[in-house]
Amino acid sequence: MFNIDRILHASFIVSDTQRSLAFYRDVLGLEVDSQRPDLGFPGAWLKVGEGSIHLLELPNPDPVSGRPEHGGRDRHLALAVEHLDALAAALEKAGVPFTRSRSGRRAIFCRDPDGNALEFIETPE
Repeated sequence: MFNIDRILHASFIVSDTQRSLAFYRDVLGLEVDSQRPDLGFPGAWLKVGEGSIHLLELPNPDPVSGRPEHGGRDRHLALAVEHLDALAAALEKAGVPFTRSRSGRRAIFCRDPDGNALEFIETPE
């Protein structure tokens, strides 16, 4: 018997690492992990708790346009956040559109500059 108990990292394909860092680092406040390996193509590793998000600057095989407006109706990564209203304010200030969860939970959805969907669920401190 085995037990899968956590996600170590998630990867997103991006077209421009620096543009993506302006979103993930500068808007969301994620820290770049400089200890991660160089894989021979542009990208970045961002710390998320004990895990990470790996940005891969590679040609995107998926359509960027025509995706559902609400990220909850698309493949997405869900992240825990302590202060959802503060995150919403940061997204608004940066001009990043978002939608609220349609389930009634304290959660919002947005997309990064390449259309990758993110869900932020408020969790107790």
